[in-house]
Amino acid sequence: MHHPTPRSPCTRSCVLRGAAALLLGLALPVLHAQSRPAADYPTHPVRIIVPFAAGGPADVYARYLAQHLQAALGQAFIVDDRPGAGSIIGTDAVAKSAADGYTLLLMSNTHTVNETLVPNKPYQLLRDFQPVAPINSSDLVLVTRPGLGVPTVAALIERARAKPGELTYASSGQGTPYHMAGELFKAMAGVSILHIPYKGSSGARTDVLAGQVDMMFDAVPSMSEHIRSGKVQALATTGAQRSPVLGDVPTVSEAGVAGYEAVIWLGLMAPRGTPDAIVQRLNDEVARIVSAPEAQHQWPAQGATPMVMNVERFTRFVGEDIVKWAEIVKRSGAKPEQ
Repeated sequence: MHHPTPRSPCTRSCVLRGAAALLLGLALPVLHAQSRPAADYPTHPVRIIVPFAAGGPADVYARYLAQHLQAALGQAFIVDDRPGAGSIIGTDAVAKSAADGYTLLLMSNTHTVNETLVPNKPYQLLRDFQPVAPINSSDLVLVTRPGLGVPTVAALIERARAKPGELTYASSGQGTPYHMAGELFKAMAGVSILHIPYKGSSGARTDVLAGQVDMMFDAVPSMSEHIRSGKVQALATTGAQRSPVLGDVPTVSEAGVAGYEAVIWLGLMAPRGTPDAIVQRLNDEVARIVSAPEAQHQWPAQGATPMVMNVERFTRFVGEDIVKWAEIVKRSGAKPEQ
């Protein structure tokens, strides 16, 4: 008669090994998902924080980007304007967010300026953020209020030298490209013009149009319509070459301040530690959006040039811009708001 072979009792270590194997088996799908974090990204709405006031170029192009990212990726991309403290309030909110691709920063060269201008910020740009993709760049245009009576850059410099500190220029806030364009102009032209900072470009623009402030360096896309309607007078643009939108307006360099150049550029960043695959997917999508015929035709007509770089090149670009503006901040003697 056959008797079954008796089984050895399972020891405690045997049970633990079995439990560990079961847990590992359950964990494998999770680990696999983490290794491919962009496979189903995004699964819920993404927030793009704009640390500038509504109505300026950063806000306008953030909304353009959000609309097209939403169409491409099937989830809402929500623009959240959080201005204040020269972009620091909104930027710090992103720095403190989870590095999961669901909170992004719409940044400009205000951020690269602030690395030197505001050394005691609660974050550092390339320590706490991962550059994702550039968006576009725009020349600025120097405009004067109606009736100021300085039709050229040479006439403006003559007036400023004759009456130091009497003329005023508006900007969208300390450290912004609008501010630094003015400080660079003052330093290179050897003039004293009083800076009037606002909490956004819209307020600065409104007061120049109303004649409350003498002049402003403003983004070409934002000011070109007012120039054409005669509400302000354009003296010069700030690029290395003339703006295709304002071809009859000389550059500042052509107008007598040789070598002058200052532009505004926009880009997208994520908190440091955001998975590489998500960063790459966002870079791919932004590149596709800014390379599409709509942006390629419409943006230059508005005065904005689409920018395309891979993640590595954009990271180098941000670092190089920090170095560039460090020199300009030191040369101009600009100081942060007290």
